[in-house]
Amino acid sequence: MAVSLLRRDKRSVAASLKAECSRPDGRGVQLLSELLDNVLSPKRPVAEAEVIEWCKCLMAGGESFDDFCKMVRAYDNATLCGLVWTANFVAYRCRTCGISPCMSLCAECFNAGEHTGHDFNMFRSQAGGACDCGDSSVMRDSGFCKRHRSTSSSSIPSVPNELMMMSEHILPRVILRLVQHLRDGYSESVSDPATERDLQKTLQQMEPLISLLEDLTKMGGAMRSILTRVLGNHQIYKDLSSGDFCTGEKTYAKKNYDKYLAALKGSGLVSSEERSVTSVLDQMAGASNVTILGATTGAGQMDSSDEEEQDGSQGIGKRKRVKLCNSTKDPSIMDILKHKCFLEEILFWTVKYEFPQKMVTFLLNMLPDQDYKIAFTKTFVQHYAFIMKTLIKSHESDTMSNRIVHISVQLFSNEELARQVTEECQLLEIMVTVLLYMMESCLVKSELQDEENNFHVVVNCGEPLLKNNTYWPLVSDFINILSHQSVAKRFLEDQGLLQMWMNFVSFFQGMNLNKRELNEHVEFESQTYYAAFAAELEACAQPMWGLLTHCKVKEMEEYTRTVVRYCLDALQDWFDAINFVDEPAPNQVTFHLPLHRYYAMFLSKAVRCQQLDLDSLLPDQEMLMKMMVHPLQIQASLSEIHSNMWVRNGLQIKGQAMTYVQSHFYNSMIDPDIFLLQVCASRLDPDYFVSSVFERFKVVDLLTMASQHQNGALDPEHERSMLEGALTFLVLLLSLRIHLGMTDDEILRAEMVAQLCMSDRTHSTLLDLIPENPNPKSGITPGSYYFENMLSAVADFKAPVFEPGGSMQQGMYTPKADVWNLEFDPIMVILRTVYRRDVQSAMDRYMGFLKQTGKFNGNPWPPYRERARLNPSYKGLMRILHCKTLHIVLFTLLYKISMDHQNMSEHILCMVLNLIELGLDNLPEETVEEEEMFGEERCSDSWFHGTNIATNLHHIINHVRVRVPETAPEVTREPPASTSSDATCVQSSNTAQVFSLVAERRRKFQEIINRNSSSTIHTADVRPKTSKWTAPNSTPQFTTTILEVRESMLSLLIKIHHKLSGKQNSYYPCWLENSESTSRLDPMQQIHGDGTTAVERILKKTAARSRQNKFSIEEICRKVAPPVPPKKSISDKKALDKEESKRIALAKAPEGRERQQKLLAEFASRQKSFMETAMDLESPDSDVAMDIGSSEKQDSETVYDCVICGQSGPSTEERPTGLVVLLQASSVLGHRRRSTEPKKLPTSDEEQIYPEDTCGTAHDVRITDLQRHFKDSSCLQSVSIGWEGGVYVQTCGHTLHIDCHKSYMESLRNDQVLQSFSVDKGEFTCPLCRQFANSVLPCYPEKNEEKSPWLPYNNKTLQVLIREVEEQQEQLGMFPSVTNLSKEMESVMKDIRSTTQKKYIDYGKIPGSPDNDFLFMYSVARLNLELELVHRGGNLCSGGASATTKRSCLNQLLHVLAMHMRLFRIDSAYNPWSRLTRLTQVIDSGICDDEKPDVPLLYRDVPSLLMILVLTMPQEFHKEHFTCIVKVLYNLLYVQAIATLSFRFNEEEREAWKNSGKLQIMGNSEKNCEVLLSHVISELSKGKLYCASNINQPSMITTTIWSLQSLEYSIQQFCLPFFRTASLLQHHLFSDDLPSCQQTEEEFGMLARYLGLLPSSLHSTDEVNSSSCLEWPVATLDIVSQWCLEVTTSAESHSEQVMNLLVQDPQWPLPCLLQLPENYNTIFQYYHRKACIHCSKVPKDPALCLVCGTFVCLKGQCCKQQSYCECVLHSQNCGAGTGIFLLINASVIIVIRGHRFCVWGSVYLDTHGEEDRDLRRGKPLYLCSERYKVLEQQWVTHTFDHINKRWGPHYNGL
Repeated sequence: MAVSLLRRDKRSVAASLKAECSRPDGRGVQLLSELLDNVLSPKRPVAEAEVIEWCKCLMAGGESFDDFCKMVRAYDNATLCGLVWTANFVAYRCRTCGISPCMSLCAECFNAGEHTGHDFNMFRSQAGGACDCGDSSVMRDSGFCKRHRSTSSSSIPSVPNELMMMSEHILPRVILRLVQHLRDGYSESVSDPATERDLQKTLQQMEPLISLLEDLTKMGGAMRSILTRVLGNHQIYKDLSSGDFCTGEKTYAKKNYDKYLAALKGSGLVSSEERSVTSVLDQMAGASNVTILGATTGAGQMDSSDEEEQDGSQGIGKRKRVKLCNSTKDPSIMDILKHKCFLEEILFWTVKYEFPQKMVTFLLNMLPDQDYKIAFTKTFVQHYAFIMKTLIKSHESDTMSNRIVHISVQLFSNEELARQVTEECQLLEIMVTVLLYMMESCLVKSELQDEENNFHVVVNCGEPLLKNNTYWPLVSDFINILSHQSVAKRFLEDQGLLQMWMNFVSFFQGMNLNKRELNEHVEFESQTYYAAFAAELEACAQPMWGLLTHCKVKEMEEYTRTVVRYCLDALQDWFDAINFVDEPAPNQVTFHLPLHRYYAMFLSKAVRCQQLDLDSLLPDQEMLMKMMVHPLQIQASLSEIHSNMWVRNGLQIKGQAMTYVQSHFYNSMIDPDIFLLQVCASRLDPDYFVSSVFERFKVVDLLTMASQHQNGALDPEHERSMLEGALTFLVLLLSLRIHLGMTDDEILRAEMVAQLCMSDRTHSTLLDLIPENPNPKSGITPGSYYFENMLSAVADFKAPVFEPGGSMQQGMYTPKADVWNLEFDPIMVILRTVYRRDVQSAMDRYMGFLKQTGKFNGNPWPPYRERARLNPSYKGLMRILHCKTLHIVLFTLLYKISMDHQNMSEHILCMVLNLIELGLDNLPEETVEEEEMFGEERCSDSWFHGTNIATNLHHIINHVRVRVPETAPEVTREPPASTSSDATCVQSSNTAQVFSLVAERRRKFQEIINRNSSSTIHTADVRPKTSKWTAPNSTPQFTTTILEVRESMLSLLIKIHHKLSGKQNSYYPCWLENSESTSRLDPMQQIHGDGTTAVERILKKTAARSRQNKFSIEEICRKVAPPVPPKKSISDKKALDKEESKRIALAKAPEGRERQQKLLAEFASRQKSFMETAMDLESPDSDVAMDIGSSEKQDSETVYDCVICGQSGPSTEERPTGLVVLLQASSVLGHRRRSTEPKKLPTSDEEQIYPEDTCGTAHDVRITDLQRHFKDSSCLQSVSIGWEGGVYVQTCGHTLHIDCHKSYMESLRNDQVLQSFSVDKGEFTCPLCRQFANSVLPCYPEKNEEKSPWLPYNNKTLQVLIREVEEQQEQLGMFPSVTNLSKEMESVMKDIRSTTQKKYIDYGKIPGSPDNDFLFMYSVARLNLELELVHRGGNLCSGGASATTKRSCLNQLLHVLAMHMRLFRIDSAYNPWSRLTRLTQVIDSGICDDEKPDVPLLYRDVPSLLMILVLTMPQEFHKEHFTCIVKVLYNLLYVQAIATLSFRFNEEEREAWKNSGKLQIMGNSEKNCEVLLSHVISELSKGKLYCASNINQPSMITTTIWSLQSLEYSIQQFCLPFFRTASLLQHHLFSDDLPSCQQTEEEFGMLARYLGLLPSSLHSTDEVNSSSCLEWPVATLDIVSQWCLEVTTSAESHSEQVMNLLVQDPQWPLPCLLQLPENYNTIFQYYHRKACIHCSKVPKDPALCLVCGTFVCLKGQCCKQQSYCECVLHSQNCGAGTGIFLLINASVIIVIRGHRFCVWGSVYLDTHGEEDRDLRRGKPLYLCSERYKVLEQQWVTHTFDHINKRWGPHYNGL
């Protein structure tokens, strides 16, 4: 039966089966099942079109499938969009509307929603996604589009059963067939390429079936609910899956099911072999919590150790697995999967096939169905471990990762769903377990500290898992679910989970260990460090920030305490595992201490947000000592790396140091480290802490008062920078308040100020440098309203500008003056600096501000800033400033600086002063007055007795015992009786052994303090740890001597003040001048200044804090009064001389700097003046030396300077000089359009741009029409070409000998340096100004003839002048004698021809004919004049002083063109001159039928005739003859004007004008407009031309009434273009200055006088009549009749074209680019998915021509023609080699010029004045009109080559 059904029509079978199925007897269902057995038989290919067609027809139940789809969609009750997209899809994200940070919208929903003013961005999806519109769990309802706003589903009727009945029967079988196909196609050995190909084939075959299912999902909610029931029904799966339902196919079904079971075997996280080993070892290990590599106590540790001995290297992995299994509560995570429905098995196969895109899209398309979403999420969690196991083994882990996240982000962003699966499916346990399992595969033994006894394991960063970020999807999901408070709470409550998580974090503790290379450079530089940083940030820090977000409130304090407790336990285990006791191993550093950072950040949050007691969260002192060691080691190593001590480890170690402080990492790395050290410093003994710092920085040996010392740990060249590092670190530690009490807004402000002070920043750079808290749901986010407010408070916006050099500045933010004045903090800058040069940059900018505001003119020191108040919990930190050890160090350093010891620097002094000032600003609360009362008595020969810095400052140290080499100068002195011992004196005793225990070191340290304070000799208080700071095996002979000091810190400060100021007695206490000054010190008074200011400020503060100090300062100042120097030895005298010379140098330094600045300023002004003379593009032609374009009105020849050889002289025939020129083809004028408004860029299908109205097209049509009816040679002299593809010539104005140029080109050819131009194509840069050029234009030698001034109205009549012109024209063109000059002229002519393409030269019917050459040459002259006119703004009102005029080379160009044009002799019979000036007999066109007639004069282009007549005149061309030519041509032009106007009249008007003119014919007819108009109308009427025009062009008939005034205005407008061209030509030929006028109405009269058509005596205010400029050589009406007759006699053959040819409009508006829309999104949305018209594909890189609007494929191979890609091809066709293209997907413009291209920049900027290249940020972009004008200006003026510098070859590949 089923077989017979297959032969019938599908739709009729479907209809009958539907009817049968609706009966209760079940026969129809049986029939349908049999039919489906055939249709969906495994024997038939699943991709067969017949199979799909049957399925569609059966589901439609007799309807067409399209109709069925529409019917089902009518019952769609889904309110979610759910549109699924894949990678590279353009979507939107609105932070204002989003609840989840992962929220995204499709373009359609976004544009239909209300997001104006919101914080949104457009982005290209990396992994794919789905539209969340309508999902209120992810975004706010206000952001929904109109289509998906919540509507009650009650308005949608319920689905009729009969509509979906067939689908319910068919879909289970369709899905079964899909599953069967997946089972059949799978094979386990994936590594085999053949197997991989088979898998791909399987996927390809099933695509039609998946597409069918996808189509069903798009039908809406009704069909999705059917699919959900089928996919999730356990019974259907049970019945169909095993194959029992099938009678005839049992063997196939059994095999198929067995394949499935075989594939299922490997789905457990741990294999069966591993599980058997696990169970045995679990019993051995017991049930205790086992941590890192058996590092716990009890049986577990012993078992692990034993196993390690047995298994060797394999032990690590296996031990980890044992522990993982043991700590997992639910064994089901590890077990083989069991499937109960189709959905589960389909997901299983999706994973097995590594997430094929089609399957992923189908599964995601179902998500709008809520039941499906819950079921699918649970299924996904069930398979989670299996997914990750597959990911680790995958070869395409990147693609697979993206697709996993594509799914998971849709599921886990919903808090309710995430909470549900966390509770029901143990999601958290699964995730943490899988993370541990993942990392287990790449663990290695840690080598940190004690390598032999280290039991800790760390991840190996070289493993692909870490290097390729394979863990990313899992970590991303984990971070996503932790952002939900309910899930995070559950995580923090579960102690087992926390224990597992700490185990996981400990894998990263101490990873990527660096060992300093001491001997040879490392052979191979490992690049694993970035993998390590990325792993810590993503896998450890980001989950930490997620948890911290939920620990802000008091209610969560118990969770915080729990985390802190687990952190401490994990740290203790880690210290035990690495066998750490006291000292860090030397020359080792790891930047990765996530356990320390977890502890630090939870500690900070507990104190700051939950007000917990800090001490209750801290461990004991010993643990604190241990905890500070490794973070401190990192700080010391940073200093070592910057001091080049790690240089043998290669560049990667610098990369690590920079990444550690880089903006994306500092929140999670250096900030927690500094905070932890601050906590340790606040609770540990301050002397112990300070000595630890100097020991870690290896500078202890440097801290001796002896002039020479031995350092066993540092080379001498590293000492200074390491000491600077140690002091800077201490200042940082004591100054920073980021975690010690600053609020969020204070932190943000400080961060912003620091970044802005380093450099002006763009908005996006600031966002990048001040990243948001890594967890998206945390408080302040960059770009938010809060961020913007803060930015506007601290910075001023500098709008984007275009610099003359071609680089476009972005919109920048620069610090406000108050910020420099009050907030610039060098300490914060140092902390946030990645490159050390940024600190100097900040100081330079600070100096600039001080000079500009007049606050300080010298070289300023970093300003000291008073710090914010400390949180009371951390007050102990300030004890560091009041400890003897630090005071001894400060005293020693001040002494060394005052004595000019080596390795002391200004930076060291600055930091020392900073520490003293910090101490004075943070004095302990107990009063110092008690000490002061008997201070004098205690001022004995010892180190300090107290710890208060205010007291210790005035304490005098008399003698110090020092150990020095025997050669040191100190040895010769006699030791006084009572001495004090320097720190190093103890080293002579027997205490030089290395201590290893912290407790022992501290005990020894306490003993030394106690002994020294009770000693009768008052020996020096020895700093802790000093006993072991010097190497015990020092080779030089050292001896102990006693140094006489007799100084206090105050006296040393005053000495240093004298040293810095360069004057003795420079310091005088200010309070002696003003007694009140100490009582009210202004803290801001002395902030800005140099070292002397800093010392003065400290002394003021000291005096204000303590009376004793005040007296001491006064006493010291009295004693210092010109001291009598003691007797010195010779060596001391030398030292004194040196010091004196230093002082003098210091005193002179400011003068020297001023002199240097004067020299620099003078050099800059010279350079500027050179640039103005050499390169000024705007200077008028007044510079005699450079303006070689003018004909000199003097006897001497023009002298040229050769910029290569430097010689000056005239240009001669034998050694010609040439102008450096750039020849380029131009189509700018061809793109002029009739409309004055620029054309808009089309942004919809309705808008189009038509090229018919362009100047180039109009001239092409005209020449074609002429050639159709007239003689070719005559046609080629009647028009100008070059509107498209003409050659434009421009110069920089510099000249050189042509032979010098040839040598220069030869040297460029031999130069191996990569150049941006092609020397083989003749390209070069001007040797002087470096402007781009490609030819040299020879300068014609000037004749030594007296040029008498010529008046326009002299004795010669017009007839005489006409005759003279005619005679000169009849002279034969003489071939010039062959000279170097003539050769170069020929050469440059070849260059001009080769500049453009052949199609732009050959317009004649005979290719290569002389007529073509003739036309091309005079057109070049015409084009250059027209372009100059455009550059002047389209008119000559501004005259010679126009701002757009460039240095002209027209004079030289005209000489070259004239020399070549004179070789062509015009046939006298057809000479236009005779027809213009004489009455001639019209040649009957019928004489020779084959020959076409000449072009009538009224059809000819008058400016072209001017070019021909001028360029064919001999060299001795006089101005009177030029004026004669202009007058004659004006007559013709005038007649053309009135003929054109006559066609604009209607019939009645023409008749009226004709009659009115006849009445006046008796008067002065030759200058009467009406008479001439009447006569022209009469003559042209004879040929019935007007009749044809009335029929063909009814639109020309206007209703306007023409008056004499309107007629006059129209004639003047018609004639003005000719006047302008003729005036420019006269200006260049005869060097006449162009006149100027105020109003455009005066331009006609002004130019008429300039050209000699009107007497110059006529005032400019007088009204000018166009007819008064006429001067006829013969009877006026006769010659007009003759010209009209030419038209009428030839009109019969081309009556339809008469009006087109006769009616001319020479007026063209200025060229301009297309008008762009204001918002870039308008362009992007229309064009980024638009198909190319040639290949009909959507281009990967679409581009738009901004000149004509053509849509092209950039780099597209599809549209390539003869190896030219489409953009290059279009640039040749549209712009003759110049193309301006907007790249749609990048928002930037590229310019193509010939064989080169450059990225010009963008004309679309965001609200902060920034480009968004490649649309990476996706912010809204708006048109910057200023930039677009600059682009247009560069296009019009042909200056792309000069202004844009970054050119490269495109190899025709764009």
